[in-house]
Amino acid sequence: MAAIILFRMREDVVEGAEATRVDRWLFAVRFFKSRSLAAQAVAGGKVHINGERAKASRAVRVGDRVTFMRGAVAFECKVMAIPLRRGPATEAAACYDETPESRTRREQFAANMRVASAMAPRSTERPDKHARKTLRRLRGRE
Repeated sequence: MAAIILFRMREDVVEGAEATRVDRWLFAVRFFKSRSLAAQAVAGGKVHINGERAKASRAVRVGDRVTFMRGAVAFECKVMAIPLRRGPATEAAACYDETPESRTRREQFAANMRVASAMAPRSTERPDKHARKTLRRLRGRE
């Protein structure tokens, strides 16, 4: 006769966490491919919570504003939920709400990148000094 073992789950695990580390949250909502990459971004000073530079152990709570550099664009979002694990992208997207300013910056950057790629020469030669300067300006790196 097989023994039945019942596990009693803690209430905070079932209902959802109140707070979690910022590096764990960034990984769980799929902003970074690994937790170590998220921790490196936090340690490098690229992540801010409510306008203050964060350390990897800093707790993120619902309602906090998280800002970090995503490529060459500053990404800003409001924490809507704390996921218990790294799940599908649809669940991860429900855990944050991107601010309208951040969305505008991201769309403007994408438009600039389309213009820059259209202007880029399609030859095997490198762009000259003037063309490189123009491309850097369009990509937001100057």
